[in-house]
Amino acid sequence: MSGELSLQLIDTHAGGDVSRIVVGGINALPGETVRQQMEYLRDDADGLRELLINEPFGIPEMSVDLIVPPTDPQAQAGYIIMEVMGYPIYSGSNTICTATAVLESGLVPKKEGHQRFVLEAPAGLVHIDAYVENGVVEAITCEGLPSYIDTYRATIHVPSIGHVTYSVAYSGGFYALVDATELGFALTRDEESRLTMCAHAIVEAIQAERGFSHYTLGDVGPLPFLHFMGPVEQVADDFYRSRSATYVHPGVICRSTTGTGTSARLALMHHEGRIRPGDKLETVSLRETGFIGEMTGTRKEGAYDVVENTITGKSYVLARSDIVINCSDPIVRCDSLHHILSDVKPNEAQLVVE
Repeated sequence: MSGELSLQLIDTHAGGDVSRIVVGGINALPGETVRQQMEYLRDDADGLRELLINEPFGIPEMSVDLIVPPTDPQAQAGYIIMEVMGYPIYSGSNTICTATAVLESGLVPKKEGHQRFVLEAPAGLVHIDAYVENGVVEAITCEGLPSYIDTYRATIHVPSIGHVTYSVAYSGGFYALVDATELGFALTRDEESRLTMCAHAIVEAIQAERGFSHYTLGDVGPLPFLHFMGPVEQVADDFYRSRSATYVHPGVICRSTTGTGTSARLALMHHEGRIRPGDKLETVSLRETGFIGEMTGTRKEGAYDVVENTITGKSYVLARSDIVINCSDPIVRCDSLHHILSDVKPNEAQLVVE
């Protein structure tokens, strides 16, 4: 292998959260499903994630999405999500960004008005409704994962904070949901560093005390997310708004409110009898960006009331680029990476999905 190779990227953001979409430069991964390909990356090629979210190429607040060929014939493309905490099987903001990138790249031909297509995430098929106006992708609506409340208003002692009341939802990962006002926060941007420290302490305490198990997936690892909830304002009969902030362990406050965080809020509001199918919740971030979650239905899964939902947001393209990977550079780590890098040169680069 030569000492210098490249990756082809489309950088995007939704609600302020940057998603770096890898559209070329990676060999085909083993695995009969996108979930199995994700597990291969996680276990045998984690260097791609580490390369793109750490120095010199990125920062931990970013996410990475690798476009892969779909394994389900209903899907037009597959994608694998990588974050500082590892490999979530689903993410609303990353799905919004990936759906925008496949349209902007031409992988899925862009059409005026509403168009529907299907992506394949590690969690399974995701139905997308894109709205295009004058050639611009103005909105993406994607399915949120079925969400439910695992724990309602438990209490834990957190060193340096005291007793904290929290609920736990599953919405693609387990979320601790805490009342921001009870913890002394108004959810403004100047509070970001204090929110990070507070959330870190709470998540560490919860992880030390207990684990969580999904009713079909089983053990999905330690609880990685915390969502600060501001007061809920009723804007119309079927529309609500709330300031929000999502923390990803360890040490990251998301710039957006996150799609899975919004889905978790819908599950909690349904559990408390505050919303019904057709109702919408707009979550508003520290940067005044927002996602709109809609509760579309409910169903029973054993002991759980599961909330079906969609998330709507807008993604913006920031850059299209080739990044050079020089494995002889002392601050570039190619460990657990070199075996998946393609020898395709930048001017020969093709999307990995055909």
